[in-house]
Amino acid sequence: MKTQDMNRNWIATAATLSSALPYMQRYDDAVVVIKLGGHAMGSDEGMESFARDVVLLRQVGVNPVIVHGGGPMINAMLDKLQITSEFVNGKRVTDAATMEVVEMVLSGMVNKRIVQAINAQGGKAVGLSGKDANLITCAQTNPDLGFVGTPSAIDTKVLHTLFEKEMIPVIAPIGTGHAGETFNINGDTAAGAIAGALKADRLLLLTDVAGVKNAQGEVVTELSAADVEAMTQSGVIAGGMIPKTETATQAVRDGVRAAIIVDGRVPNSVLLELFTDHGAGSMIRD
Repeated sequence: MKTQDMNRNWIATAATLSSALPYMQRYDDAVVVIKLGGHAMGSDEGMESFARDVVLLRQVGVNPVIVHGGGPMINAMLDKLQITSEFVNGKRVTDAATMEVVEMVLSGMVNKRIVQAINAQGGKAVGLSGKDANLITCAQTNPDLGFVGTPSAIDTKVLHTLFEKEMIPVIAPIGTGHAGETFNINGDTAAGAIAGALKADRLLLLTDVAGVKNAQGEVVTELSAADVEAMTQSGVIAGGMIPKTETATQAVRDGVRAAIIVDGRVPNSVLLELFTDHGAGSMIRD
């Protein structure tokens, strides 16, 4: 590369850092909850990039909380163990055998992969599930679905303790029932409940789509809760986007300043959303 070209690149890098400064100051000591979906985890290179971004957030004073999914990994393990799943209205029934696999995969393999990736980039990540320190207490969502839970109480004391030590919580969406049962929780739902309990500044839902699209197929960069309701009733928001927008709007009602549906496949999408004018997805707020 020619010296002139190298100089241009360094100048562009310096300009980028300079323009990001006001955003870094704005998010100093803010809580940002990031839901990392199973499909958004991608390759080892993608995980490394995500981990580097999270460590940077911590370095500039942000308190990141990672809540992860792992559906593809659960499916692969169930297939490997030849455990057949039943479905009710398109939703998997989580029986006792399935619950054991779900906890093993989420609290074990997936959680520790993320923790290891963050620590490898110089961070101090701590892996948890919702069962630790009574973080997430659940009620059974629907008896027909078995051990599937909906958060009924969030105890954030352990998270604040980790913030004080500049550690990064990585949370598997597993919770405890009122009678001591173990429940599987939808990852988006768990992230939204935790963000609401923390009164987080931002909830980022990293997924494998560009964001909420309008009737013309264009990504809408900012919506109100009323916009989401109207687009859902008209059928513009449909399918898998419905539960994500419901989680986002509920989180905002619970005190989160804004929730953003972000394409996790885009490199540095977290930094683009937080530290640039452009953003990287669809923001939902009042």
